Amino acid sequence: MTKQEITATVIKQVENLNDTFLESQKIIVDENTVLFGNGSSIDSLSLVSMIVELEMLFSEEYGFDISLTDDKAMTREINPFDSVSSLVDFVFEIINKKIT
Repeated sequence: MTKQEITATVIKQVENLNDTFLESQKIIVDENTVLFGNGSSIDSLSLVSMIVELEMLFSEEYGFDISLTDDKAMTREINPFDSVSSLVDFVFEIINKKIT
């Protein structure tokens, strides 16, 4: 799976989440969108829900059983949930380890 495919999948899930927000709370969704921490408009419950959706999507649609909240995610120098691009990098790394 390419990084572009992962990016498109993650952005689509963030857009789906964004569709649930009130018009005044909507965010611009791109690779630089902040998912967690300072500058994020996404609450922790919404982020967890999106993560679960992503895990299910990668399993059901692409055949990759991944866990985005394991110890590796929590102990990384760069938090995979900082932004869309950091999450994409993390997913790409996990998937590449599974196929090699």
